[in-house]
Amino acid sequence: MQPYFLSLLIFSPLLGILVLSLISKEQEKAIKWLGVLATLPSLCLSLFAFWQYQNGYDISQLTEKRSWIRFGDFPFLRETDFTVAYELHVDGFALVMIVLTTILATLAALASISIQKEWKGYFQLFLLLEIGMLGVFAASNLVLFFIFFELTLIPMFFLIGKWGYFEKEKAAYSYLIYNGLGSAVLLIVIAILFARTGTANIAELRHILTDPIAQMQTISPISDDLRYGLFIALLVAFGVKLPIVPLHRWMLRVHVQAPPSVVMLHAGVLLKIGAFGLVRIALGLFPGQFQQFSTWLIVLGVVNLLYGAFLAFRQTDFKMVLAYSSVSHMGIVLIGLGSLNEAGIQGAIFQAVSHGFIAAFLFFFVGVMYERTRTTTLARLGGMAKTMPYASGFILAGAMASLGLPGTSGFISEFMAFVGAFRAEPLLAAIGTLGIIMTAVYLLRAVLRITFGQTTVTNVHDLRGIEWVPAISLLLFIVIIGVYPNVLAMPLQTTIETMMNGLGG
Repeated sequence: MQPYFLSLLIFSPLLGILVLSLISKEQEKAIKWLGVLATLPSLCLSLFAFWQYQNGYDISQLTEKRSWIRFGDFPFLRETDFTVAYELHVDGFALVMIVLTTILATLAALASISIQKEWKGYFQLFLLLEIGMLGVFAASNLVLFFIFFELTLIPMFFLIGKWGYFEKEKAAYSYLIYNGLGSAVLLIVIAILFARTGTANIAELRHILTDPIAQMQTISPISDDLRYGLFIALLVAFGVKLPIVPLHRWMLRVHVQAPPSVVMLHAGVLLKIGAFGLVRIALGLFPGQFQQFSTWLIVLGVVNLLYGAFLAFRQTDFKMVLAYSSVSHMGIVLIGLGSLNEAGIQGAIFQAVSHGFIAAFLFFFVGVMYERTRTTTLARLGGMAKTMPYASGFILAGAMASLGLPGTSGFISEFMAFVGAFRAEPLLAAIGTLGIIMTAVYLLRAVLRITFGQTTVTNVHDLRGIEWVPAISLLLFIVIIGVYPNVLAMPLQTTIETMMNGLGG
């Protein structure tokens, strides 16, 4: 692969933004197709990289490094001190997340047929959001990670605030405030680490912070108290993104008020940046503090799982059911990470990917239903099995995957996360299984009410044309991971071994 492969993968949607800027906004059909086609280069490149990796390609060769910023020039400093380079690198975990992002971006672009106005601006922001998401997973230094992290906030704010529903402005500002505060905390951590060590490279920081000899050679040693404070700050910063209860209120508003095609990316990818940050940065840089806090992580995960499941059961709107379901399922990620064993960490990462596909799948059908009925209230969606049998079947399949039916990705991820949890904290794991039972209750209650309840949905058509592509594609990925989990396990193995070595496992 070429040395600029990763940059091409990340920034290829920029070409679509530029072409769209040259097209008149009245050419709606051309804008729609260009918006979808602009996501394909990144999709093809990511799938090519994944295919090459599965066929033995050394993923460590996927790296870029160029001089970028130099802070000061003092004779007593090394040439590399206080230098920030443009650095990109992917391992198996990052590659999996990039593939997830490109797949969901293309399918969400296809699902954007429900958008009713200003297609040009919508797709330009949509493609800018994709650039930010891809950059987050490929960045190999904290400064570049933060820049891409912030880049996702701007387009999401406008996509929610302009193309959302009745309380879209409130949801957009809630999103911006919560995530802005989380970003501010993250920036403080990055600044302290950079000032104390002189580097922002994640691999170098991991070596410095985990090797006592390297720590002694830094510009300014980092005390244990400071490490613990930095770890807590990272937990807050990424806990907002995941989200961890009680930092979750903004996410509920976004799930309900944002367009379903945007929520496909938000629930499918953006929430997973929190999980990615916890694994790559919090666990990678501060394994000792992570171990000390591991039991509390499981406690937080159980709280997320039960709290989300209980409130999902009480909802009367399908979007709110799925919003609280996301809160609940992110608890499984925390439970797996808190286990600090190979099964738990692998289950947490599997859960992040699995929930990405399942959440996008279900929110796609939220968009399908709303376009036809102009409502997502459960009481007004009864009898869909008669009028929309294919859509109803897909929704039931998505619910089965979400509650962990064997043969789907949901089962594999939940099983591994809880295997790890039972090894680490059997009592907390046993309490957490109540959330799995509640998941079956609230999802089946909602889906059966929609499909077999009193018939209220009439004179609507079933899936048509291009809608079949996201429906079939997402279900296919969910089943492939469930039937053949090695498609994810193999790329993740090196990452998990690195994490376990850092933990002394």
